[in-house]
Amino acid sequence: MPAFSGLFAPHWRSDARGVIAGLTGYIQKGHLARAVLEATAWQTREVVDAMNTDYGVPLSALRVDGGMTANNLLMQFLADVLDVPVVRPIVAETVSLGAAYAAGLAAGFWPDVESLRSNWHKAAEWSPDMDGQLREKGYRKWRKAVERTTDWIDEDDD
Repeated sequence: MPAFSGLFAPHWRSDARGVIAGLTGYIQKGHLARAVLEATAWQTREVVDAMNTDYGVPLSALRVDGGMTANNLLMQFLADVLDVPVVRPIVAETVSLGAAYAAGLAAGFWPDVESLRSNWHKAAEWSPDMDGQLREKGYRKWRKAVERTTDWIDEDDD
């Protein structure tokens, strides 16, 4: 559970701390690396669930960007836990691209936002392939792990 300085959306618990739970004597470093990837997907599921609740319309696909999208295992697991397709664009660093687009729009280089949409192209897509019962069991275990991260800070801690 990566909550080294608190657990943020959708929990907002500053008293949470990172924990590694469920270890056995057979754990290897590869298991820890996989746990980091899975934690990323489960955290995303929590945020997407909150968004679906607030918005009232379930997510039908997730477009991703950033460095972690280069990890195909993570992208497939994300599709599995969200139960929606996950799509990675050709340009994975869209934050920088978005800043450039905003500047280009302001300077009149592009006439409108619609003209920018034609620049987006899919590089890869992952479809969900996880049994629903397995998905919900994993999510239940994830929520149990989230509970274990709270109440680590006492009043006399610095």
